[in-house]
Amino acid sequence: MKLPQREKWLTMPPRQHASGVVAVLALLLIAGCEPEETYYTMPSAEQVSNASASDDQTSAATKPAATKSSRIVDKTFDDIKFDIEPDAPYERDMLTEEIEDLVGQRIRIRGYIYPTMQREGLKAFVLVRDNQECCFGPGAALYDCIRIEMTPGRTATFSTKPVSVEGEFVVDPLEFDGVTRAVFLMRGEKVK
Repeated sequence: MKLPQREKWLTMPPRQHASGVVAVLALLLIAGCEPEETYYTMPSAEQVSNASASDDQTSAATKPAATKSSRIVDKTFDDIKFDIEPDAPYERDMLTEEIEDLVGQRIRIRGYIYPTMQREGLKAFVLVRDNQECCFGPGAALYDCIRIEMTPGRTATFSTKPVSVEGEFVVDPLEFDGVTRAVFLMRGEKVK
């Protein structure tokens, strides 16, 4: 995703943002930073059945989506949690084997759409663990949000209620000013 060159809010200290890390991600979307078009095609039954046994030994990070199951797996934000100290830099080896196994999988995860100025026709948004009525706020963990890029032709509508998002799970760190602001991305197929 190409980051726009914007004015004031880019230079503000994170504590001035309403919700720290997630606010920065939401502001990118509000500011008109739309994701590049990403095309994803579900593997055919033949592609899945032709996956060789040697593919099972390939690491999850390099395994193509076509060798993964096309069924949707239900996950929660607890399933994508990993050990990272507050303010520590993110490194890929922090991810658990279970998280790496999700790469390329179609998952369904429940959360809240982080509010933006746009309410309908969302092509991209940030899905967060919490609706900010409890303990979510500045200093939120990297695993408490997922960037969602809807597949071509699909959009979402903002809701204050929890939503379920279905799509392909990807590890795609987003860095801004040398700091990782988000780790996970989903290519959203459906939002309910």
